[in-house]
Amino acid sequence: MEKKSRRDFLKESAAALGLSAALPLVATSCTGAAEAGGHGGASGPQLGMVIDVEKAQNDTVRRACSEACRTAHNIPVIEDPEERIRWIWEEQYADVFPDQVHDHMPDSQREAPVLVLCNHCTNPPCVRVCPTQATWKRDEDGIVMMDMHRCIGCRYCMAACPYGSRSFNWRDPRELIETDADGNFLSEFPTRTRGVVEKCNFCAERLRDGLLPACVDAANQIAEGTMTFGDLSDPNSEVSRVLHDARTISRRVSLGTGPNVFYLV
Repeated sequence: MEKKSRRDFLKESAAALGLSAALPLVATSCTGAAEAGGHGGASGPQLGMVIDVEKAQNDTVRRACSEACRTAHNIPVIEDPEERIRWIWEEQYADVFPDQVHDHMPDSQREAPVLVLCNHCTNPPCVRVCPTQATWKRDEDGIVMMDMHRCIGCRYCMAACPYGSRSFNWRDPRELIETDADGNFLSEFPTRTRGVVEKCNFCAERLRDGLLPACVDAANQIAEGTMTFGDLSDPNSEVSRVLHDARTISRRVSLGTGPNVFYLV
């Protein structure tokens, strides 16, 4: 398999899928619902998250989030940024919220690190383009899931996602996963293979056991309130209360995808 850079692949795939024309249509059809309901017309349970941008400026908090996620999901350690597997990571404020940046914004805010992950969108374009239904949206909680066994590595979902929230395994990741002293993986989470796509799953396996996502648990142990997680459809949930009481923003709302990760600013 010939190796292409992430940028080159996304550019070529977008052209092949006609996404330059498709995305504006998505935005046109969904923006009205997003403006009216706030979540792109969600009608059932929808899990979501609020990230406090200021509290997440703490390097220790962001590092704890990343490490907790990596350990929980047997994410390989790859130094090459073109091959790195990312479930939760950081980007500069200006790249995360390009529509919130203006000429008079101080560099300290423009360059501030922001935690990003899959937005588990209400209207996920990645789901619509997958030819094998390897990625789908769960009815019971709105999580956008990924079945790595059904993934054929076409990477259409990567081209369709406007948030860069998916990673492709260019090599066998199992060779680069951290192990304990006995050579065992640090988690029982299923390992992946070369040639498949993966991403954040909101720690569906932990939710099943009544636990919070690993990143939420790790961040809040260091700085309480850094991340708030819960059901957005429940007006009495903590995450709904935060959204009601505080000023929050989400990423690229105009696309009509209905992102369900919000940022307290």
